[in-house]
Amino acid sequence: MKAVMKIEPGYDNMLLKTIPESEVQKNQVKIKVAYTGICGTDIHTFTGQYKNSQTPVVLGHEFSGIVVEVGEDVTKVKVGDKVTSETTFVTCGECEYCLEKDYNLCAHRKGIGTQINGSFAEYVISREESVHVLPDTIDLKAAALTEPLACCVHAALEKTVVKKEDKVLIFGPGPIGLLQAQVVKAQGAFVILAGITKDQKRLELAKSLGVDVAVDIQKESLEEMVLTYTNGYGVDKLFECSGAVEALNQGLPLVKKKGTFVQVGIFSEKLNLLDQESIIQREITYIGTRSQKPSSWHIALKLLEEKKINTEKMITKIVPLDYWRQGFEAVLSGNEIKVLVQS
Repeated sequence: MKAVMKIEPGYDNMLLKTIPESEVQKNQVKIKVAYTGICGTDIHTFTGQYKNSQTPVVLGHEFSGIVVEVGEDVTKVKVGDKVTSETTFVTCGECEYCLEKDYNLCAHRKGIGTQINGSFAEYVISREESVHVLPDTIDLKAAALTEPLACCVHAALEKTVVKKEDKVLIFGPGPIGLLQAQVVKAQGAFVILAGITKDQKRLELAKSLGVDVAVDIQKESLEEMVLTYTNGYGVDKLFECSGAVEALNQGLPLVKKKGTFVQVGIFSEKLNLLDQESIIQREITYIGTRSQKPSSWHIALKLLEEKKINTEKMITKIVPLDYWRQGFEAVLSGNEIKVLVQS
C-alpha cells in the first residue's frame, strides 16, 4: 500500500513509499482510510522539532475511514462500519493511569502516527478499544477532526469546567484555538479570541463560528478589551492554544483572581520564563492538559452529532495522498486552517 513515512530524524526526510499492509491481530481493526488531518505534531515531525516519533514510521493520527477487516476477538466493530479512532495503540494496562483509562498518561503508551504506523496511508490498523463507530449524521470529513476536537474537550470540559456565565479568553486562532472556542461556546460562555495581524482571516472566521470578540493584539489593547467585558475583574478561564511564551505571560495578569489558566499549546522549549508573580498574587490555578482520553472522544462525537462544531468552515483544503507534500506546504504557509489528506 502507499504510505507517507518519516524515514529518519531531521528536517523533512519524508517519502511516499509502497509498504506491505499490516496484518490484523486478534483485537485489531483494519480501516481503509478516507481522510487524515495534518496536525501541528505532523508539521513539527516534518521539521525535525518533534522528538517522540520513532522512525521509520507512517505519520498521521487524525483520521476517519471504513472498516475492511476485523480480528477474531473483535465484537463491537464490523466490516463496513464508518469509524474514527483514538490514537492510543499500546498501553501497559496495569498502571493507575491505565486503570482509570487515562491512557494519555501511561508511561508505556505508544500512539498511532508517532510510534505505530499511522493514517497517511491507504490502510491503518487500530485496536478495537480505540475505534468509534460513527453515527450517520457525522460524515467522514468531519470525523477526521474528532481527535483535535477531543483534545479541546479534554482541556475545557475535563481538566476544568466551563460554565454558561464564564468569560473566557483564548490565545491563538489556529485549528486548535478555533476548535477550543467552539467547545467553550457550546457551553454558552462568552469568548474572546486573541490573535495577531497576520491572523486577520482566521479572526474573521472565528466571528462566523460564534466567537463574541476577536482581538488583533498588535492593533488593539487586549487588556482594555478584557477589562471592559469583565467589569475590570479579568476572565474566569484562559486557554493558551498558541504555544507562545509571550501569550502565556500576557495572559496571566488578565485572568481573574482565583481564575483558571489552561495550557493547551506546546512550547518549543522545555524551560521558559514564567510570570509566577501573577500566578501567586492572583491565586490562579495553572493547569496542564495532554492530548485526550476515551471519555474525551465520547463528548467530542456528541458535539459533532449535535452540530455544535462547524467542521465545514474549518476544512479549507483537501489533497490526494499522492500530493501529501502540497498539503504539508499549505499548512506551513499559514494560509489554510485545516488541511486533509484523502487516501
